[in-house]
Amino acid sequence: MDQRFCNESADPANIVIFGATGDLTMRKLMPALVRMVDCGLMHPQSRIIGVVRDMSSAAWLQLVRDGLAEFSPEVGMDEDRWQAFSALLKMVPGDLEDETTYTRLAESLEQLGDSKNAMFYCAIPPKWYRIAARGLNKAGLTAQDEGYRRLVIEKPFGMDLDSARELSRELQSVIDESQIYRIDHYLGKESVQNLLVYRFANSIMEPLWNRNYIDHIQISVSETLGIEYRAKYYENAGALRDMIQSHLMQMMTLVAMEPPVEFTAHAVRDEKMKVLRAVRRFEPQTVSAQVVAAQYAAGRIDGEDTLAYVREDGVAPDSATETFAAVRFQIDNWRWQGVPFILWSGKRMEKKVSEVMIRFRKPPFNLFDTHASAPAANALVFRLQPDAGVVLRMNAKQPGLTTDIQRLVMRAPYADDDAEVADAYEILMHDVLTGDGTLFSRSDEVEESWEIVEPILQAWKDRFSIGRYRAGTWDIPAMDTLTRDCVGGWHTPS
Repeated sequence: MDQRFCNESADPANIVIFGATGDLTMRKLMPALVRMVDCGLMHPQSRIIGVVRDMSSAAWLQLVRDGLAEFSPEVGMDEDRWQAFSALLKMVPGDLEDETTYTRLAESLEQLGDSKNAMFYCAIPPKWYRIAARGLNKAGLTAQDEGYRRLVIEKPFGMDLDSARELSRELQSVIDESQIYRIDHYLGKESVQNLLVYRFANSIMEPLWNRNYIDHIQISVSETLGIEYRAKYYENAGALRDMIQSHLMQMMTLVAMEPPVEFTAHAVRDEKMKVLRAVRRFEPQTVSAQVVAAQYAAGRIDGEDTLAYVREDGVAPDSATETFAAVRFQIDNWRWQGVPFILWSGKRMEKKVSEVMIRFRKPPFNLFDTHASAPAANALVFRLQPDAGVVLRMNAKQPGLTTDIQRLVMRAPYADDDAEVADAYEILMHDVLTGDGTLFSRSDEVEESWEIVEPILQAWKDRFSIGRYRAGTWDIPAMDTLTRDCVGGWHTPS
């Protein structure tokens, strides 16, 4: 890992993982914790406690070691490193619905004795969040008398406005809102955080960052993968809930927000909230014109045949769940009035790319329109992944005795090819340990974003059919209609 992130250790803490045998723990949390230990982001007196059901301590430790070898072989877990890391691990047996589990957990934390601080990470399905929070509260583990107690939950934070409000209400009845960290791994990506630096640490950006110069903005996440093993979740979620309501709307707030008075969690989240409040609400009769939904059909990606969504394991053969969604938002404030924000995300697309594309207005008068190659619209592209960095697309004269135009692409990579960039989970867990909530969503943000998309969900409630696109392509004609009045039209990543 880049040495900039090393030796910024938090205070000693007990990191408790509910769901310590699950996929998230094995693929993401354990590898991140190993790197945090290596880099000094976690205090050497900290401990990692896994709450595990129906498994011995030895079996759990072996599962962790096997998981590191399978999902993160790059950490190089040889015998000496494993012995050092496993010394930090402790298992507490029990079922989340059993009150004695939390009593045993409290006793274990007391016996460890090195720290009264605790982070409780819910690497469990959302239906268990309330149960875990109530169990912690009843065992006295949410009180912050001597050290901090922080609860981390993963999205989805509800599946609609009513369920989001209910979740917030139930959690806040047993633990204070300031102790709740709603984690969105997209905001932990360094390239996403860098959006704020690009905007507010460069004076050349601010004069152009408004409706006078920007025609529209597209924020996108395109994936080549299908739903993999997530059919049960995805059938109930779809692309709108899975990506746009959470990840992409959060990115939109970072792009559109005003400069905060200071770089603190409270100030940044206040500015993000102002953006969400300014988003124009959808009317039932306008949804079809401002939203696109589609589902992947069979196709070919990287030379291999791929199944249609309805042929995937666990998917209903008549499913109308969208695997591609696009929404055209309008932000009604002084800076962005009249500038469309088009957020889209799709699975089984032609390329795996995440971008923020700012397309500028055309010049009011162009001397070169009469030439064979008219100037293309200027664009500033923040590439989030892969190949994170900034691309500026401008126009230049072609070499030779001509004034014909060619497009000039200037690239500024975020990091050198051999630079190791911190993983999102390392950054976010370190932020929880240090009490920095800047990259986490408050309950009002979550509820406001659900309120914005609620009319879309209602319009799609009884949907029984959906358009298709061939896997491995950008073949979604409705996107051309959605962006027909935007300079340059739909931006498909190159």
